[in-house]
Amino acid sequence: QVQLVESGGGLVQAGGSLRLSCAASGRSLSMSAVAWFRQGPRDEREFVTFIGTGGTTYYSDSVVGRFTISRDNARNTVFLQMNSLRPEDTAVYYCAMHPLTLDFRTPSYGYWAQGTQVTVSS
Repeated sequence: QVQLVESGGGLVQAGGSLRLSCAASGRSLSMSAVAWFRQGPRDEREFVTFIGTGGTTYYSDSVVGRFTISRDNARNTVFLQMNSLRPEDTAVYYCAMHPLTLDFRTPSYGYWAQGTQVTVSS
């Protein structure tokens, strides 16, 4: 059974940093594409970033240059380093593995973590 477990969310002031972790069990992350999405209280789930099996990365325009996705295959964990955080980054962040469509920006993935709250105060 595949499980994704997130950690690292919390409250931070604007301009600060957080690092989210997404640890997998039951399936190797190195063999799967992984993405991060986020969802505000009145918003749809929004694409944040993606890392392919070969290490290629993509970012939404709203986070490029501030967020970095990376993978530690030995720990079977994907990380999201978030710098220069802004109040508009406040959301529940989800990691997801194994896209079910060709468009990795679509929130259609086989496996999802439970989500972790990130709150950025102004």
